[in-house]
Amino acid sequence: MSEEVVVVSTLGEGDRRVGRLTLNVPRILNSLDAEMIEIMLGKLLEWADDDSIAAIYIDGEGEKAFCAGGDVHELRRSSIENPGGPCTYAENFFAREYQMNYVLFTYPKPVICWGHGVVMGGGMGVMAGCSHRVVSERTRIGMPEITIALFPDVGGSYFLNRTPGMIGRFLSLTSAHLNAADALFANLGDAFLAHEQRHDVMAALASAQWTTNPEANTAIVDAILRMTPSAEIPAGAVEPLMPEIDALMAGDDLVEISDRLLAYDGDNAWLQKARDGFAHGSKLAAAWIFRQLNDSVDYSLKEVFDTELRLGANIMRHPEFAEGVRALLVDKDRQPKWQFDAVQDVPDDLLESFFKEADGAPNMHYPW
Repeated sequence: MSEEVVVVSTLGEGDRRVGRLTLNVPRILNSLDAEMIEIMLGKLLEWADDDSIAAIYIDGEGEKAFCAGGDVHELRRSSIENPGGPCTYAENFFAREYQMNYVLFTYPKPVICWGHGVVMGGGMGVMAGCSHRVVSERTRIGMPEITIALFPDVGGSYFLNRTPGMIGRFLSLTSAHLNAADALFANLGDAFLAHEQRHDVMAALASAQWTTNPEANTAIVDAILRMTPSAEIPAGAVEPLMPEIDALMAGDDLVEISDRLLAYDGDNAWLQKARDGFAHGSKLAAAWIFRQLNDSVDYSLKEVFDTELRLGANIMRHPEFAEGVRALLVDKDRQPKWQFDAVQDVPDDLLESFFKEADGAPNMHYPW
């Protein structure tokens, strides 16, 4: 692959082809930065109006990850350099990233995402918006923002509220990971194929008899992705645990949910890890995550991204996020000095301040 951070190419020949975007920074698990987002957004908008492009295929270079999220080191730098805000780089990053997410969710042509390996945070935002989300034997999905005092943004307020039962709330508060079977059950993936089959899928996309009708082209993609998997799908953790997940997350009182989760003493290793993820996460972040998810249950996509941008801007202007990134990714001591020890310690007026308009923050712009 070239040294371009996003490799732009096409699959096929003739009048109608498939546009391909390959995230190309495998050294950092294809984490998204501002340049990558601009390239992707620009090509998506261009291809939406290009009659020679029938569908889009998005993948990541390397064997480890589709995309591990956003480049939070740059976001942290913006936050530290502008205490109290505006944090221009970080806030503009979110505005452009969310615009790209919105474009994917509303794209007029089929979009295939090859979600192999690590798919987290900003990577989940890309994948969730695609019409055809492929998971593989090594897919590992998560929204671990509570560990760095962020929140499941990039449309998470929309797609996590559309998972069965309390899965979305559980993932958001615990940073739990899902495999391919879990993703299919949770409506976060559409098809399972072995990673080695990506060559067969691309060959089929390249040779397909595309039309000018998006619905007909969607049916073509559906048929291609129905090929028989060449690997066995791993056993899922979530479906058999749904009674426990729903019971742990039930109700509208975050304090009660926190108490139940921290008191979990069962022998299921996946639930134990999820409990520990909540225990080690920011309790201030838990409060704004819970509030945002609850507020946005009935939001339109535009309302989701408008409110996510507001919350994200306010988070960048507060020191909790920079401390979370420091502890996990900079000093890597995994000993964050969170502002509060328990969710009940978070003052109502402080929580409310994160949901107010942030002076000088950018506004969302939607291309259609």
